[in-house]
Amino acid sequence: MIKFCSLFSGSSGNSIFISSGETKLLVDAGLSAKKIKAALGSIGEEPGNLSAVLISHEHSDHTKGAGIMSRMFNLPVYANENTWKAMETEIGPVDSENRMYFETSEGFDIGDIHVKAFHIPHDASEPVGFNFFIEGKKVTTATDIGHINDELLSCLEESELLLLESNHDVEMLKVGPYPWNLKKRIMGDRGHLSNETAGKVIAYLAAKGTRRFLLGHLSKENNFPELAYQTVKNVINEEVLELCDEIMLDVVRRDQVGKVIEL
Repeated sequence: MIKFCSLFSGSSGNSIFISSGETKLLVDAGLSAKKIKAALGSIGEEPGNLSAVLISHEHSDHTKGAGIMSRMFNLPVYANENTWKAMETEIGPVDSENRMYFETSEGFDIGDIHVKAFHIPHDASEPVGFNFFIEGKKVTTATDIGHINDELLSCLEESELLLLESNHDVEMLKVGPYPWNLKKRIMGDRGHLSNETAGKVIAYLAAKGTRRFLLGHLSKENNFPELAYQTVKNVINEEVLELCDEIMLDVVRRDQVGKVIEL
């Protein structure tokens, strides 16, 4: 059985738990080890039972607790070479036997979970999303996305469950307090995905067969959960109305442990 839970998701920190039962993984560790441990405990899991931590890219909201978690619980940390180079001075020392490298676009195994990292367009060294293949099912996490392309869409297709970025409402961002350079970065090709674009991606994937979606990495200043949900729902209604009742759509929060999903 697959167990999936977003522990935190947003610019203040990101961490996702996914388990096959035998193998237990943490995707990103962008908060303190204390907060991650408490979040795991709230869903009946212990950090000492984790098999590994996977890092999507080097930004601190994805790596803040990675080194500490590795040192405290003797956990392997997986990242591609460019991400390791970019984050190693920030996360502190990690024992050589726990420094694990993967090649983006090439699959690898951690216990009984097969993992494939895929390229994400974002302003980091070599950012990735992850496909997890467990018991014949595919689960995907993809956030920090500047734009959608065909290669990325192909990696999202055929997922049993997808956690997808729905970072901002474009109008809120335009009139919000951020300086113009930051607004341009967020809306740029290596920035973050808007609610409207997330809705279009989900409508496309729903037509291809995916039925379970989580919206994540919402901006605190330029979005809110109800708006993200309703915007995406409206796009689904416009583009694949006949599938609307079949689609599970939820929003994961930046500061709350999400629902445990079992597949």
